[in-house]
Amino acid sequence: MQNHASTLAAEFKLDAARVAATVALIDEGNTIPFIARYRKEATGSMDDQTLRALDERLSYLRKLDDQKETVHNSITEQGAMTPEIAAALEKAKTLAEVEDIYRPYKPKRKTRASIARARGLEPLAARLLEQRPEDEPALLARQYITEEVPDTEAALAGARDILAEGFSDSANLRATLRSLYNATALVESKAAKKDTDSVYSGYYDYSEPAAKMAGHRILAVDRGEREGFLKVSVTVDAARAVRLLTERTVKNDSPSAEQVRAAAEDAYVRLIHPSLEREVRAGLTERACEGAISVFSKNLRQLLLQPPIKGKVALGLDPGYRMGCKTAVVDATGKVLDTAVIYPIPEFKRVEEAKRTLKALIKKHGVEIIAIGNGTAGKETEIFAANVIAELDLPVSYMVVSEAGASVYSASKLAAEEFPEYDVNLRSAVSIARRLQDPLAELVKIDPKAVGVGQYQHDMPPAQLSAALDGVVESCVNTVGVDLNTASAPLLARVAGVTAATAKNIVKYREDAGAFKTRRELLKVPKLGPKAFEQCAGFLRVPGAKNPLDATAVHPESYGAAEKLLALCGLSPADIGTPAARELEQQAKRLGHGKLAAELGVGVPTLEDMIEELLRPGRDMRDSLPKPLLRTDVLDMKDLTPGMQLTGTVRNVIDFGAFVDIGVHQDGLVHISQISSRFIRHPSEVLKVGDVVTVWVLSVDLQKKRIALTMKQPKTEQAH
Repeated sequence: MQNHASTLAAEFKLDAARVAATVALIDEGNTIPFIARYRKEATGSMDDQTLRALDERLSYLRKLDDQKETVHNSITEQGAMTPEIAAALEKAKTLAEVEDIYRPYKPKRKTRASIARARGLEPLAARLLEQRPEDEPALLARQYITEEVPDTEAALAGARDILAEGFSDSANLRATLRSLYNATALVESKAAKKDTDSVYSGYYDYSEPAAKMAGHRILAVDRGEREGFLKVSVTVDAARAVRLLTERTVKNDSPSAEQVRAAAEDAYVRLIHPSLEREVRAGLTERACEGAISVFSKNLRQLLLQPPIKGKVALGLDPGYRMGCKTAVVDATGKVLDTAVIYPIPEFKRVEEAKRTLKALIKKHGVEIIAIGNGTAGKETEIFAANVIAELDLPVSYMVVSEAGASVYSASKLAAEEFPEYDVNLRSAVSIARRLQDPLAELVKIDPKAVGVGQYQHDMPPAQLSAALDGVVESCVNTVGVDLNTASAPLLARVAGVTAATAKNIVKYREDAGAFKTRRELLKVPKLGPKAFEQCAGFLRVPGAKNPLDATAVHPESYGAAEKLLALCGLSPADIGTPAARELEQQAKRLGHGKLAAELGVGVPTLEDMIEELLRPGRDMRDSLPKPLLRTDVLDMKDLTPGMQLTGTVRNVIDFGAFVDIGVHQDGLVHISQISSRFIRHPSEVLKVGDVVTVWVLSVDLQKKRIALTMKQPKTEQAH
């Protein structure tokens, strides 16, 4: 099997030797996070997103190889292989091209052309295709009259069917028409049901060039069609399409040529147009899905990498009406301290009792932050919590957190194993509290598709979406690193080289043998062999270990070099992370990175990472990000007026804008046109999930519960 390094290098504009080394590392079974972090010398310091894109493209090219081989074998077995077909297969760059080449030889179900062939009309079709000026089609057709072919018209019709299928199966003709469709096709949609109002009414009389159609509109049209509200079609200039076809098939003005022309027109209307229409629609959907998955992935990355609120006791509120508001207090490490169910909604006439309970929990456990789920009864619960905070003379603040996926987690087998003593509803409150303390550690327990930071995620190809989102989770977990002695099994399972089964084995070993004292101890865990250890060790930290290097991102394979580096500077492992370690930077400057790396027997990128880790061991990159926006009071939609300035948190970024939480429980929409004064193609160029932004109210629709916001400062504001 080809490794395709040169092809990938050209496509990605990367050094061929680096790409070849990367492909070799992938083929050896190394994980993407491991390659990105610990094989920088080989890859030229490619980041994990580039590596994943390379890996994905490599898989496609190898799938293409397999399909070419399958097609080659099939055509050869039919005795139809020619040097031309073999050369065309070799040259094919896409699966669609291979499919076009295979089309004439692909076993078909019963077609009009196959019936005509069975009736012996193929020689007639071949003769008509020659378009000899002297031929008279009716006279030629007479000799093909049989019991199954009653007259000359039936014979000619059968011959035209054979010609039409041949034209449809021609790779060259398809390529010509495909170019026309790609350049000029329009997507049109009409209402499928008369006088029916729906969210798709904007597409009831709609037309747009396929090449310019935005991803969210493609997905909206697809869904509207699936739900029976829209009829969707792809149109081109049919006369031009037929002309392209006849220019390449009709040779003259003879009677036989007229039969060929009729066959070409039939081929277009009956076979080629429906096929290319499906192809255009499939291509648009694929493009839209790729775009949506990309946006979903970016949003998920930002959500997972939200800065944790460390060292604070948190109280989680899972709002509800009939079942009450589930309450859980967790300590700074996420351990459950207390639980309760309160009824803060006025209609239950138990508000004062709920206040007493909440105040008692806050005072008893020293609660500093409250996390409120944004689901049913969330607005009322937020108002209640703000009132309680106002009545308390304590430094308590709150934040509304997305509870997407919390119910999925709380009802899961994993939650039952983690909290067998609590019912489903209380587990959800614990999850909400922990989401504020450490979003990454808590959200990895949930299927990434359930966290609700995407658009049309339920319309995506499940396998493609899962692969992309799992890659994001894996990347985030390994970027941050994991404490080997406190991490849950779901968090450990996202570490490079660790499977779900191995993660459970690590937790069991920890429970049976006590806390890990060294990284090497991992090799005693059942089913965790040398290869898995190589992949995962650098991402697992052992704070307080006998060897301080075990608490850093320095890989065990580089411990010798790290110790030698420390010794060169007159330091010991005990100096890691202390002010004395700054001598490392000075020494590296004096000697030069290249010379020092050569002396240590490592590459320059590894040396630079090593110095960074020895200066700031186990640094959490999330700590340098802006802190989450905590509140102490709440606004009502009725309080909002156009021009009002607010501070909010970006909750979701989509193709046409971003939703921002401004503290009124109803997120406001900043349309793409209101994000920046400069032109942007996509909101993600400016905004990320979790960003704290200043916005101004444009309009408020109380009836539809819609808030329009802008990030462009109004002129009246600027004047002040």
